Amino acid sequence: MRVRALAVDFGGTLARPGPSPDGATVAQALKGVADTVVPDGFASAFDLIARQIRDEDRAQGIQSPFSRHLVRAAAACGGVIPDPPAAAEAVFTAVPDAFVDARAAQALRGMHADGLVCVLACDTQRPESVRRHTLRTAGIEDCFDALVLSSTLGLRKPHPRFYDMVVRSAGCPPQEVLFVGDTSTKDAVGPYEYGMRAVLIACHRPHGLPGPIGVIGHFADLPAYLESRDD
Repeated sequence: MRVRALAVDFGGTLARPGPSPDGATVAQALKGVADTVVPDGFASAFDLIARQIRDEDRAQGIQSPFSRHLVRAAAACGGVIPDPPAAAEAVFTAVPDAFVDARAAQALRGMHADGLVCVLACDTQRPESVRRHTLRTAGIEDCFDALVLSSTLGLRKPHPRFYDMVVRSAGCPPQEVLFVGDTSTKDAVGPYEYGMRAVLIACHRPHGLPGPIGVIGHFADLPAYLESRDD
């Protein structure tokens, strides 16, 4: 059965990941947001809260909105954030997103032009507007027929409902979707166990990786891999 759709991870797959904002960076970004009060203790409160929420989210397979980080940090130190979504947008406008790899972008454009449905499927704290801006700047926003982001969905890979949304967005059966990414558990084994095909981007094949999962060295190698496996 031919591959009709690609589900593509972002950081480490199409792009070099951007930094996660620390407390000092967040505090500085929030100082320009109207009616927001950022006390001196906000930075350290944010760093502590962010670690707590990250651990809680990973244990439950969810993705808390970044605005929740801000609200809890403000509550812990006497800060005021009247518009948390706008504050989150301000932070991620100030903090660089990922840098899209030129070879990966070229390969993606070619595969989309050849008729493959493409779904961006990634865990991220960034709002969709920020990620779309990054894709647009790299000239690949129009390559994606849908975006499935943990920041929007509220769930992280490898939660089954994340993969549900990927398949629904692809508009075809799971076995016709090829999931491509650089993290074995989330981008290869998880999708494979769900019923999709999978390709892992890695320097070598990890021990114990299920045989049907392919391994390539770079996203730019994917067109050749698909051609060699075309059935």
